[in-house]
Amino acid sequence: MTIAVPEHTHVVDQPMRDAFVATVTAALDTDPRLAVVLADISADRFTEAAARHPGRVVNVGIREQLLIGVAGGLALTGMRPIAHTFAPFLIERPFEQVKLDLGHQDMGAVLVSSGASYDGAGYGRTHMAPGDVALLDTLPGWTVHVPGHATEAERLLKAALRGDDRVYVRLTERGNAAARPVGEGLVAVRSGSGRSSGVVVAVGPMLDRVLAATEGLDVTVAYAATVRPFDHAGLNRLVAAAGQADVLVVEPYLAGTSAHEVAAALADRRHRQRSLGVGRETELRAYGDPADHDRAYGLDTAGIAAAAREFFLV
Repeated sequence: MTIAVPEHTHVVDQPMRDAFVATVTAALDTDPRLAVVLADISADRFTEAAARHPGRVVNVGIREQLLIGVAGGLALTGMRPIAHTFAPFLIERPFEQVKLDLGHQDMGAVLVSSGASYDGAGYGRTHMAPGDVALLDTLPGWTVHVPGHATEAERLLKAALRGDDRVYVRLTERGNAAARPVGEGLVAVRSGSGRSSGVVVAVGPMLDRVLAATEGLDVTVAYAATVRPFDHAGLNRLVAAAGQADVLVVEPYLAGTSAHEVAAALADRRHRQRSLGVGRETELRAYGDPADHDRAYGLDTAGIAAAAREFFLV
């Protein structure tokens, strides 16, 4: 049977990046230890801030390894650096510097990306980074935020700027229609009956699609805007309340990125789990647009609905 499911992808005009710029610009005026390091991307958005704080807004040009190196150096002096560019140029290209200049030296910084997995699909594979969270997951001590709304991005950024740890904030041009609570681990958005229902964990911008795709299924839908550290205790509570340890994770990056976290959270109970995300088996070589990639990877509403029914209605 074919089930027609309406699409629920909220496409917006970069409000998360706007929130990032506004939040950081305001914070520069009040916190003297903050410094912004750019690699050309969004430099035009920080023109006024650079004029007011010429020593604390630095554009290194298209030199992404230097971007992270400078951030590490600033952190060594006691500053709180904020490094920003597109995701593949922030995590993948300078990964050695992320590993050594920040991680190995145990220096804190806030890395803020834009473009997510394939927001910039039209620019080609160079601008896609579905593996960024999985790659960063190989390093210890990172907090990873994946907001699904500009208001969430603002709240998470403000908290990150006040800290001293290593934080990655992953921004996207596509999100959910409404903001949800953040900073509280997994948040139950829709509860199942508790009679042998399962749990769907929707990460960041996937929530609206997951809610539409699971309409009519007896499942609990939980929302995660922070994926590292993963809320092990929260998932256990949700599974216990659902009455069945079946967990479907829907992520906007590589499928299975959080599978090991689910396994660790439920290590003391038998469970089934499935991960939806950007496929690992094949690489799309036709650029298309983000919606084309969603459909190809089964991350549109119809694809999620089909996978959810296959997983839960067994």
